[in-house]
This record gives sequence, structure tokens and C-alpha cells, in this order.
Amino acid sequence: QVHLAESGGGLVQAGGSLRLSCAASGRIFSINAMGWYRQAPGKERELVAIINSGGSTNYADPVKGRFTISGDNSKKTVFLQMNSLNSAHTAVYYCYLDSRLTIYVRQDSWGQGTQVTVSS
Repeated sequence: QVHLAESGGGLVQAGGSLRLSCAASGRIFSINAMGWYRQAPGKERELVAIINSGGSTNYADPVKGRFTISGDNSKKTVFLQMNSLNSAHTAVYYCYLDSRLTIYVRQDSWGQGTQVTVSS
């Protein structure tokens, strides 16, 4: 019912930058928050950054100062600007949406993931 379309992943050299984009569509009454998670090989999925409908942001400690999340609720989009990348940032990055199907029903939605590979 909700589709998240991610783009912007790829291969980049250490020290480089990438910008991830995610656009939501489908049955969305309102948005509570949008964000990004990542999963590296052999590790659990973890929060990278999230932005709520009021514009407040939260970042995982390892990406503070390197990554910047932004979003536009009216367009149902979220972006992640990633700078000074290194091999530790290699992972599949997933777009996440916390929204309401109706005023009473909350729903969580995930994108299919986009691969980010940083070569040293």
C-alpha cells in the first residue's frame, strides 16, 4: 500500500560523497517521520538518521558531522547527504517511513534498499 523508491547509491572512493533520495507514494494520511537505516554484511540493521514532521533530526553517533538528513513532507521525500565516506559506511541503506494510514492507524514502511560501497 505504501511504496518507497530509493535512489542515489553506488560505488564511491573513500573521502567522496553520495546523496540518497527516497520518495514515498501510496496510502499515506500523514507522515510522522522519515529516515534511513543501514545494514552492513553480518550486522544488524541500524538507524543512520531520522527526521520527524516538525523537522527535528536524530543521527547515529558514527555519522554525526558527516551525514545530513533533510526532507519535504509535502512531497513525501527524504534525502541523506553523505560526506567524507569511508569503508565503514559500506552497507545497504534502507529508507524508512513512519506514517498514518488513517488518523487512528499507524504504519511502518521500508524501501528495498540501495547499496553503498566505499572503496579504499
